[in-house]
Amino acid sequence: MISMDEIKERVILVAVDTDGSDQAERSLDELGELAKTAGAEVVGRMIQPRENIHPGTYIGKGKILELKELLWETHGTGIICDDELTSVQMGNLEAELDCKIMDRTLLILDIFAARAVSGEGKIQVELAQLKYRASRLAGLGKSLSRLGGGIGTRGPGEKKLEMDRRLIKSRIAQLNRELKDVKKHREVTREQRSRSHIPVAAIVGYDESLNEQMNTLNTLTGAGILAEDKLFATLDPTTRDLKLPSGQEILMTDTVGFIRKLPHHLIEAFRSTLEEARYADIILHVVDASNPQMDEQMYVVYETLQRLEAMHKPVITAFNKMDRIGESLTVRDFKADRIVQVSAKTGE
Repeated sequence: MISMDEIKERVILVAVDTDGSDQAERSLDELGELAKTAGAEVVGRMIQPRENIHPGTYIGKGKILELKELLWETHGTGIICDDELTSVQMGNLEAELDCKIMDRTLLILDIFAARAVSGEGKIQVELAQLKYRASRLAGLGKSLSRLGGGIGTRGPGEKKLEMDRRLIKSRIAQLNRELKDVKKHREVTREQRSRSHIPVAAIVGYDESLNEQMNTLNTLTGAGILAEDKLFATLDPTTRDLKLPSGQEILMTDTVGFIRKLPHHLIEAFRSTLEEARYADIILHVVDASNPQMDEQMYVVYETLQRLEAMHKPVITAFNKMDRIGESLTVRDFKADRIVQVSAKTGE
């Protein structure tokens, strides 16, 4: 028998604290959750207070030496940086540390690739991956040059870097065309919904509250959707019919969870999915009332809704997990049109 055990990545989380608050600590906690979701084991973490991120190596030279020692002590196989790295930073860190270098965007893309189920989800993930890769292509000089075919060819020919760039550009164009077709289909579905005059409520929330989103949808409609305690448990929006006690029908649809530092090109790639919120009649904002970072997470959700031009919709904020906090905490959301206190777990 040949053992085919998958080697678990042992990673160290790295962040730069530029404002002296505990923001970097909290962001690193979330990065740890993302790493866990991707299947990696976090064996260490490092935060460097700096005025600005180092343009060449993300962290300073002294911290790189510390990181080398930490990798050796913990038998780490790679590092994950909390911000998006440039190709220069990635290349320099790889040369200095001789291990796998990842950033927050690459980690989110890995999770998206593993979670995508529908055709649309897969197209969106591949598009985001290619855009990320295209911005980080770096050549290796003449070793990557190839001689062009034909008679009397002179010079090094077309470099592999240029060919890669051309192929990626061509694939991105093809995926954009495919995504346009999917978008048309989604628009037809929305058109049919609007003709039926059944109001649509889009469930949004911070990704840690995505589990609450799923539980809320399951509790209200009996949808039976996967509700894992992991970030980005699902990427494909689900729409379910809900009949109110008054007899009125409502369509409930969920979206991809929002997250801190969600890169711009990821929002662009998942725009057709996230736009469910933009075209809904009502936005149901689910908040984990027991989370100490509740206010910050609400801010991230509203910021993302602003980027999607969906802030003009009526917002109902549902503070979930009220069974955990009881009457001890007063919950408020000044941007919401109405507030409700619920518990998806108890059904209250």
